Amino acid sequence: MSSTQSADAGAIPESLDPEAVNKERRYFLIGASLVTGAIGAGFAAVPFVRSWAPSAKARAAGAPVTVDISKLRPGEMLGPTPAWRGKPVFVVSRDEAAVARLQQNGDSLADPLSENTEMQPDYAQNSWRARRPELGIYLGLCTHLGCSPKYHGEIKPEPFDPNWQGGFFCPCHGSRFDLAGRVASGLPAPDNLEVPPHYYASDTIVVIGLDEEAA
Repeated sequence: MSSTQSADAGAIPESLDPEAVNKERRYFLIGASLVTGAIGAGFAAVPFVRSWAPSAKARAAGAPVTVDISKLRPGEMLGPTPAWRGKPVFVVSRDEAAVARLQQNGDSLADPLSENTEMQPDYAQNSWRARRPELGIYLGLCTHLGCSPKYHGEIKPEPFDPNWQGGFFCPCHGSRFDLAGRVASGLPAPDNLEVPPHYYASDTIVVIGLDEEAA
């Protein structure tokens, strides 16, 4: 037997070598620490990811709706537009004569001064209930039982009102609203049509569902 063979025969197997065992143990502990750390990081990331996800309240609020009003002419109504918060939106263009009528005595109206502040933002608490006198923006739902009123923009006798001055009529139970969405007194609807928050991104683009301050 050669000297080389004798040396090999007397060598300690690598699997029993203390240094090799310690090295394997270190690798195992390092690997286990990395796995545990990754799992822990995964669990820690869950609340972080959830914090970036929209809440139920945010989803219910609905995304703003952008509307192009460049082709809307006085006396016309654009609507219903794509729903905001699941509700139809009416966008009405008013001429100077219509705006002047809205500023006259509102004896026939239940809330001519829009004193119910829940039905419009502060900037819409005026005679025309809008940011711009010539453009009215309202949710197209009667405040009685949520039916959709019909737009009758012309000043002419109507079967439901021989002295009709233009506005909205709800055929379900007869409620009437003027061109500012103000309800006539003595009718089933208790409140004016709701004015959603809105602002103008340009002369021809209106954003519905968001105030300019929050944009």
